[in-house]
Amino acid sequence: MRTFTRLLAATLLAATLPASAQQLRVASAFDPQTFDPHAIALLYHTRVVHQVYESLVGRDQNFKIEPALALSWSMPGPTTWRFALRPGVVFHDGSAFTADDAVFSIERALMPTSQRAFMLKGVKAVRKLDPLTIEFQLESPDAVLPEKLQYVSMMSKAWSEKNGLGRPQDFNAKQETFAVRNANGTGPFKLDRFEADVRAVLLRHDGWWGWGDKRSGNVRQVTFTTIRSDATRLAALSSGEIDLVLDPPYQDIQRLKRDTRLRLMQTADLGQQYLTFDHASAELRDSDVKGRNPFKDLRVRQAVYHAINVPLIVDKVLRGQAVPTGTFLSSQVDGSPPELDRRLPFDPARARALLAEAGYPTGFAVTLDCVNVAWRENVCQAASAMLTQVGIRATLRSSPSNQFFPKLTGGTGSFVEFGWTPTPDAWSSLNALLRTWDRSGGGTFNAGRYSNAKLDPLIDQIRVEPDLTRRRAMVATVLRLVADDLPYIPLYRRTLTWAATQKVSATIWPNDAIELRWVRIAP
Repeated sequence: MRTFTRLLAATLLAATLPASAQQLRVASAFDPQTFDPHAIALLYHTRVVHQVYESLVGRDQNFKIEPALALSWSMPGPTTWRFALRPGVVFHDGSAFTADDAVFSIERALMPTSQRAFMLKGVKAVRKLDPLTIEFQLESPDAVLPEKLQYVSMMSKAWSEKNGLGRPQDFNAKQETFAVRNANGTGPFKLDRFEADVRAVLLRHDGWWGWGDKRSGNVRQVTFTTIRSDATRLAALSSGEIDLVLDPPYQDIQRLKRDTRLRLMQTADLGQQYLTFDHASAELRDSDVKGRNPFKDLRVRQAVYHAINVPLIVDKVLRGQAVPTGTFLSSQVDGSPPELDRRLPFDPARARALLAEAGYPTGFAVTLDCVNVAWRENVCQAASAMLTQVGIRATLRSSPSNQFFPKLTGGTGSFVEFGWTPTPDAWSSLNALLRTWDRSGGGTFNAGRYSNAKLDPLIDQIRVEPDLTRRRAMVATVLRLVADDLPYIPLYRRTLTWAATQKVSATIWPNDAIELRWVRIAP
């Protein structure tokens, strides 16, 4: 009842718009959490917040880098990158975007509470050269810096300082700031209002610099509604209260394909799901093993891998809408060898033998953390049952996203299921997931606080290596070392699916993000 009340309120709100205005009503199980663009770096945040805030670079409909708030960029020296900013850009409050705002934003994104700092590793300083030119000074050469800037948002320095936003919100500490529910970007849409766990309403920013592009859509208002129930999301789509569902349940996809009133948009996922372990604690939390951490033993991690029948999970739980994977980054990521994308076999007997060799002949208990979204919970339940069959007595703990994600980035889980979507360049993913955690942006999403002295220097070298052939070879070396050491268990890559009414046309990117600037709604 509560969800339908929300939808009714959203419908009444839309009714106040002129009849000619194009409205898009989007539903997802997830909420963006905050409108501070640097506070978190999660898909469900990015989908919404980056309609409001822009970065120096963007991507085109084929997911290739293109100019955004920077018109061009160059390397005048081996440790220098120069960006020429787009003239005539205005923030939603009418103020002009200048180099002062860009410098402020980069420096803000580098701060300890920013979850975007990992993308800027190696940036020593940024300075203004003139009102529309900035220059990055790097610790060492970085041939692919522009690739890393897509989601490093530009904020208004004056607006931020006026509202006490000199530093990013400390999301993990549950800090409340003005930027949580207020925004002032340069993007194609501006924030009208945000009600946490209910809805975010965006309105077209008529002063956006890019509306003259032939790819531009015609949407004037967008409402992102959070509906956690799969059945309720689809009921709202079928009844016409919602125009687009970004996460239709897997068990309904074949039925939705047969519904002539609907359009399904699909693509292969650039990202994938994993299980990760606590590698740092001397004693595992919430376990009946005292004085030891079983996950520090490679044989135990191998046992977990052999115990989980991922092809069966894909077939039965995900209804075939995924592909089992054995690699840690998709082969679409530059340098990731396709031959690594094969799984160790499902072999419960081998799993039990490995546990016995490691000193756990009767297994052990552990808590598996998972976010409380239906398809992920269902996968975690299936994996927990399979692990119990070999003696790893996994108790599933499902949490809402505002509790789960701080546990993930805070490194406080024993055993965690999570997803990661890389960029086409491998370095930012390797740095975020596999490098030893530090406060300067290394290992930001290294949830298990894994540390490998062989990997850290390799990952750092990849960042500065200008020769693409050598760089790709380094990426392959890292991924082979990871395959041997198993700090994570790779699970599967989804088939990304959006379900919409026939009047909606949109571009689905392989990172599952939507670009509202291109969405068109037929009369």
